[in-house]
Amino acid sequence: MNQWHQRILGSFTADLSRLWVACDPDGVLLDEKLLSELRTRGFEVMGYDDPFGFRAEYEERYRAAWDANEQPPSPALIVHLRHDNANDLPWDIVHNARPAVRLNLAELFPKLAYGAVRQVEPERLETLFDAHQTELQSPRGESESKDFILEHVYQLTPRSIRTPVDFWRETLRLHFAGRALPGSFAKHVATILSGKGLCAGHPVAEWLSSRSALLRVVQDAWYRYLEKLKLEGRRMSELDPPPYGAGEISTEIEIPFDHTDVRAVIDTMFLDGSLHPLAVSDVPTTMPAWIKAGIVEDVQSQFTLAEKGIDALATAVPEADAPHKLWSDFAKRYGEMLSRAHELPGKDASERMIAIRERIEAIQALADERLQAWVAAGHYADLILQPAIKGPVMVHHIPRFLRQRRSAGESKVALLVFDGLSFDQWVQIREHLITSPRPLAFDESTAFAWLPTVTSVSRQALFSGLRPREFEDSIDHTNKEETLWKAYWQNEGGVAPNEVMYRRALHQVEQLNALEAEIVNRKPKVLGLVIDEVDERLHKERSKEDVALWIGRWLDTGFIERLFAFLLAEGFSIYVTADHGNVDAVGIGRPNQGIIAETRGERVRVYRSEPLRAQLAAAYPGMLALDIAGLPTNFKPLFAGGRSAFVHTGDQVVVHGGVSVEELIVPFVRVLNVR
Repeated sequence: MNQWHQRILGSFTADLSRLWVACDPDGVLLDEKLLSELRTRGFEVMGYDDPFGFRAEYEERYRAAWDANEQPPSPALIVHLRHDNANDLPWDIVHNARPAVRLNLAELFPKLAYGAVRQVEPERLETLFDAHQTELQSPRGESESKDFILEHVYQLTPRSIRTPVDFWRETLRLHFAGRALPGSFAKHVATILSGKGLCAGHPVAEWLSSRSALLRVVQDAWYRYLEKLKLEGRRMSELDPPPYGAGEISTEIEIPFDHTDVRAVIDTMFLDGSLHPLAVSDVPTTMPAWIKAGIVEDVQSQFTLAEKGIDALATAVPEADAPHKLWSDFAKRYGEMLSRAHELPGKDASERMIAIRERIEAIQALADERLQAWVAAGHYADLILQPAIKGPVMVHHIPRFLRQRRSAGESKVALLVFDGLSFDQWVQIREHLITSPRPLAFDESTAFAWLPTVTSVSRQALFSGLRPREFEDSIDHTNKEETLWKAYWQNEGGVAPNEVMYRRALHQVEQLNALEAEIVNRKPKVLGLVIDEVDERLHKERSKEDVALWIGRWLDTGFIERLFAFLLAEGFSIYVTADHGNVDAVGIGRPNQGIIAETRGERVRVYRSEPLRAQLAAAYPGMLALDIAGLPTNFKPLFAGGRSAFVHTGDQVVVHGGVSVEELIVPFVRVLNVR
């Protein structure tokens, strides 16, 4: 065990007490490695964000077991407070628990400025602690602390950056390694570079802190770089070239792509789908070979690009104990790759296409296996505790994040929930929107849906901001979504009910006149819209390739362009997400159980008792009986194994409800005007 874990976990010994309190205003204990180690030692961590929700869960799962001298879910319970005053807890908790363990970054890192340390992500504190213990001899001020953290945590030394090549090499490497800078550190670096006259007048801090913003700039610069080489074409999936230099992207930005250090990273970004190649023709033989990573000359090179991307993705499948951010990054790369495969021309039974499908299926099988092990090991349960300050980790965090955005100045927010949209299908929508005459930009991230990934569970959690156990009375339908959405904003956001709108079953252009008129008339500050075209269609198709074809036709109706343009014109900040995704699956038969199963989905069956669940599990080997934290105690899901479904044997279907990357990890995207 490393020094950091020893320092934090040394205070917790399960045999000393069954009830503990952790005062943790900086979220130190929420690092996934620490939570996993605590679980191994017999601890469960339960947050105290909602006193009423906490009390109900505590009484049901722990207090009742202790009073009856029965075994609780874990030998010891840690009540986690996001501030440092344990007296805010109920008297019985404080009285029966050991003295509170206090975790404060100012005390843990006494030689560094607290304001700098508190910006570091919890998962990086382990690295910082080692450097703090071995490299520091005396206290550092705010600026020196940021320099120290940048060097030892983010491997960036801005004072050594002297040329544009240095800047782009380090910035690209930073994002490629998944180490986007916290905002205050990005501003610190920008100030240093500005003092050297580097990148003057450009939003350097935004490029360092936002991968999406950086990729927009790099993508545009690549087009212009090829133009200078007399290579003309269009972006893959695009009808016409993008508006070079329009809006926020300046024509003055030039990236030294031909430098060895820069092009090494760029090459990989084209392969993993972060950057999109330019479709060109008549490439002179004198062109450098490395440029081919960012261009597509013909159908064969389009296949080659897809094959190389698949090879790279196969080596990037996270392990079963990986942090959730690795799974999120993989889900995005996987979505880009799958969308690219769906766009390949001549989707027929050619040997090359068959080989591509087989390689994709191998990646799916490995990813499914590891993700299911990840959920079973309890890592999925740790997501419930994660803060939503920098973005929602689970879909029920989304209302909380939007409330923070309103507090930060986004007075009007619109949440667009595309029912059933997987990340590869979002990529298809994004690529279509890029061709729109109105330039849009997208800040892309992900969120984890609720298991089981069915609408009544995950979408209801999304709109309510609650865990499913907190809406047990309506967990089998969505009739209360509007009520729960408005209740959240009234209770948590201080927004009057008449300023909150909710509408669902939207997908046709003909519906927009009435919707727009209502929004103009009511002037809501918070808007929740359910767009159900994808979910309606996927249940009618035999494959995701067929769904992609249908989505393409639907996009041509102009529904999304018009809706986005209207909302932006009305001053809304637009956020796009989904309640769950979808997968291709093959039927293994419909269990004949009458009304025994509470929920009879294609990828999941839900039972009210363990014996009933075990009965079907025995009849269908390979099924997954997982107990999911946050579900009602009498809500027992049984998931179809692999890419199978509870439909007629051999039927090819597109479904949802199970445990796979495509179903569980959904897009969460902010849509912006290009300014």
